[in-house]
Amino acid sequence: MRRSTPRLPALVSSGLIRSVLTPVAIVRLLLGWGAFLLLQALGPVLATPLPTWLLWALLGGIVVVITACAFGVVTEAEHLARRLGDPYGTLVLTLSIAGIEVILIAAVMLGPGEHATIARDSVMAVSMIILNLVIGAALVAGGLRHRRLRANRTGVSLYLGMLIALLTVAFALPGLIGDAGSYTPGQAVVMITLTAGLYVFFLVRQLGAQRADFQEVQDAAPSASALSESGLSASALSASGAAHPSVAAVLRRHRAELVARVILLLALVLPIVLLSQHMAAMLDAGLGAIGAPVALSGILIAMIVFLPETITTIRAALAGEMQRVSNLCHGALVSTAGITIPAVLTIGLLTGQPVLLAETPVNLLLLAITLLLTLTTFTSRRLTALHGAAHLFLFVIYGLSVFS
Repeated sequence: MRRSTPRLPALVSSGLIRSVLTPVAIVRLLLGWGAFLLLQALGPVLATPLPTWLLWALLGGIVVVITACAFGVVTEAEHLARRLGDPYGTLVLTLSIAGIEVILIAAVMLGPGEHATIARDSVMAVSMIILNLVIGAALVAGGLRHRRLRANRTGVSLYLGMLIALLTVAFALPGLIGDAGSYTPGQAVVMITLTAGLYVFFLVRQLGAQRADFQEVQDAAPSASALSESGLSASALSASGAAHPSVAAVLRRHRAELVARVILLLALVLPIVLLSQHMAAMLDAGLGAIGAPVALSGILIAMIVFLPETITTIRAALAGEMQRVSNLCHGALVSTAGITIPAVLTIGLLTGQPVLLAETPVNLLLLAITLLLTLTTFTSRRLTALHGAAHLFLFVIYGLSVFS
């Protein structure tokens, strides 16, 4: 007995590692980081013009690797969501994706060349992708499977209030009170302080006193018969409105597992972002060869970066968890805008670069219609596939505007 007792912690740790770092997870890590290192090694070759067939073959390979890593991110995010419950579980994924998106934008701004519109173009593309494409696909998938879907109206209303305020500061005000579409240094300091303060206050309320506003409504969970028809298990709904242990209790009991899964999630997210950087140059060359607009490249990159969250969102919709859909999509966009705007304005102040944020009238109109459609969708008594079709329709219109 004396010999076996000291070995228990080691056995527990070994078992934990095996449960988190599964063979599939290892393969995904090797694929993601191996592909990134290979592209780094082939940098001089890739810098030269490539045959069209080879260019598209490389792009296809990168998409396959990114998809494999994305499914790994989804797996870890779902484990975290089951342990922590909402909104903590989904917040881990939304903050990691939004934070890495901001890092990408900052890296471009601090790199060579002029990139005055990178933040505006990226956040606008992300807004339309999340609010129309991802939510539209989720509503169609969930609406076709379940007859009664409903989100927590208070939580959605809070998200929309934040989005209206943050996106107004990002896209509308610079063209009205700024200088040639950019904030003056004095205005930038005020906007940095106000935006960061509002976002931090939102997080404090979301994770504290108003946590219940971001959880599933009690009657929104699908019935056992609906679950059997859809092939989903009851464990898939652990992040719903059912009773859940406190976060402090979960952290005390599962701290090691949670830390390990967060590290693995980030280790799988990073290759997605790093590979998307390499893919950007290839997409520019490939789209240029077929005469597509340059803006399409940014949209495709944003779609790939948010692929893990897209998969998680559609799975949540198939399980009938519409508040989790809102937490993933609306929460991701709130985090993206709340972190990006202060970050890029700060970089602009420190480097003296102009940060052009004012949007075109067409994009402002599409964004306003999107927010109005989101309001009418999520305040309805029942969410249906038709709501999703309207969002997808609006995304197609946005795509047409890119080519105009």
